Amino acid sequence: MNTDRYISPLSERYSSKEMQYIFSQDKKFTTWRKLWIALAETEKELGLEQDGKPVITDEMIEEMKAHVSDINYDVARQREKQVRHDVMSHVYAYGQQCPKAAGIIHLGATSCYVGDNTDMIVMREGLELVRKKLLNVINILAGFADEYKNVPTLAFTHFQPAQPTTVGKRATLWINEFMIDLEDIDYVIGSLKLLGCKGTTGTQASFKELFDNDRDKLDRLDDMIAAKMGFKDCYPVSGQTYSRKIDTRVLNVLAGIAASAHKMSNDIRLLQHLKEVEEPFEKDQIGSSAMAYKRNPMRSERIASLSRYVMIDALNPAITSAVQWFERTLDDSANKRLAVAEGFLALDGILDLCINVTNGLVVNTKVIDKHIRSELPFMVTENIMMDAVKAGGNRQELHEAIRRLSVEAGKHIKQDGADNDLLELIAASDDFNLTIDELNGYMNPADYTGRSADQVDNYLEQYVRPVIEANKDLLGVEAQILV
Repeated sequence: MNTDRYISPLSERYSSKEMQYIFSQDKKFTTWRKLWIALAETEKELGLEQDGKPVITDEMIEEMKAHVSDINYDVARQREKQVRHDVMSHVYAYGQQCPKAAGIIHLGATSCYVGDNTDMIVMREGLELVRKKLLNVINILAGFADEYKNVPTLAFTHFQPAQPTTVGKRATLWINEFMIDLEDIDYVIGSLKLLGCKGTTGTQASFKELFDNDRDKLDRLDDMIAAKMGFKDCYPVSGQTYSRKIDTRVLNVLAGIAASAHKMSNDIRLLQHLKEVEEPFEKDQIGSSAMAYKRNPMRSERIASLSRYVMIDALNPAITSAVQWFERTLDDSANKRLAVAEGFLALDGILDLCINVTNGLVVNTKVIDKHIRSELPFMVTENIMMDAVKAGGNRQELHEAIRRLSVEAGKHIKQDGADNDLLELIAASDDFNLTIDELNGYMNPADYTGRSADQVDNYLEQYVRPVIEANKDLLGVEAQILV
């Protein structure tokens, strides 16, 4: 471990090895080499000739294939110190290992052929890993919602007690936001294309020269490259680079997932304060260096913290996209290397935390019941009033009586620290003619949760489970939390 230099917390503490590999040097440069092979194969298949002889031979291509993974980084680094150009340094290094093919590596291409196409490949793989982990979060929450669909709990508007809901119904609100994110990520994955072989300013001028302006071959070039690299097609027009709006679209999807995770983590933190729901807390975990009794929602807090980073990070590609000059400028490069990779690494950490937290949520049903019963007398007053009207009472007079008694009960709670005695006050009132036993008959929390349980069943059955079933091969991810 290098302790004398900066190490990104994203790689040391938060992101999985799987996501780190997708954005690793090995992944990047082996993909460059695969793209050079795809280019050479395509040029050969299209019949690239010089004086009636093939420019590229099978022997050259086999030589290139033999050195896809054994990258001679030392040669590339030394060369880059001399030429100050990363792509040409790796062309040179590859050529040192492939002397027969050295003269045709990168033939007709510009740097963005490997750089931008690799970025697109890497982003798609990153999105697919994000999608897999997102599906696992949704699946875990679906099980949680189903398990607790009938457990009444206080619902809040403005974080003030409102009409009851159920623990499971509240979880569907989290699921719904993640489902919206899943729709977005599916759209973006399906929309991604390769840059292809567009040349220095996107005109294919170098390939026009190579293929003697054979339009059929030029038209087929991009499609053949795309097929070899696992894409359906390439962007039809571009400058030297693919439009940087693509990075904006990708990072916006990541930011959307981060926002959903943040909202859920905030709810869990508030519920943990109320002691109703708690994130997992391990046997030897320390909640505070000073207060040994504390159980801080540290993982939910970390979700919120990383989520803010991802949401703000989405501004980087948006601004980069806006300031690109004409066919390209290089002020995207340094920013892009940071913003895209770190957005994925941070979101990967967020989703691992979401999997971990949702998989071990502790629901304290007795605390939940205590809280809802402390507020329920206020909430049942409408039913009490309606029944009293049916029995011959005056609605306006009863409403005023309820209002007056509710204020009195609220005073007892807030100023005296007493329990909610509203039902006792109503029983003692001559306006209602109800005994305390009759009033206690209104105190079943399940009577006031509306269609919560049915909504959970319908939502899971109609919207969530079909998606889970269609993606069941992606389930079962076990998140490894490092800290």
